[in-house]
Amino acid sequence: MQVQDIMTSKPTCCGPEDSIQDVAKAMTENSIGAIPVIDDDGRPVGIVTDRDICCRAVAEGKGADTKVSDVMSEDVVTTSPDEDLDSCCNRMEKTQIRRAVVTDSEGKCCGMVAQADIARRADGSETAELVQEISKPSGRSGCC
Repeated sequence: MQVQDIMTSKPTCCGPEDSIQDVAKAMTENSIGAIPVIDDDGRPVGIVTDRDICCRAVAEGKGADTKVSDVMSEDVVTTSPDEDLDSCCNRMEKTQIRRAVVTDSEGKCCGMVAQADIARRADGSETAELVQEISKPSGRSGCC
């Protein structure tokens, strides 16, 4: 199975200058918890999650007009649509991330693959291993 078999195509995206309020509204409207942050060429420069907004903005008293670039995670894990799902899962496990941005041959965002996508479509043992590895304590302190 390949990433393209389970990914969400054409995900909701935002720019680094967008406000966290606008992004939170998009998350609510689309029932999603993460949005790729892309540059003017469509290439990922970050990812913002509902947790980023909560921990890096709300908990620190930042306003609704705070830019996404102030709270996003810049270390984006990317994958290609034709990558083998096992390989993608291994990288997600190693980096302890729940979502990877799918990029095309030009490096532009064309999809997202999430732990939930894998749980719905992959076999039970693959899903269990992914959840266990991602959920291990990372040694990071603080909320995020």
